[in-house]
Amino acid sequence: MFISPWKPEFTTSAARYWEEYQRTHDLSDRMDQTAGIDPITGQIWFGESIPDVVAQRDADGVSTPLSFERVGSATYYIKGGRG
Repeated sequence: MFISPWKPEFTTSAARYWEEYQRTHDLSDRMDQTAGIDPITGQIWFGESIPDVVAQRDADGVSTPLSFERVGSATYYIKGGRG
């Protein structure tokens, strides 16, 4: 399976697809789930975790990169250092 490398424009594209999806869909039953956004096609997969979403994408025979969001959260993951 070939997965293309992430390109800077994918960040903008994925954010645009995610914003549009949130405006047009009720996500109240998906709070705290992981959303994987295909920045090329706009397809979105939902699951309990990143590996779950990737497995769904792979099962669909798709090999494009994904951007991940946590439904209902402003950030998905932030790694902090010791203070």
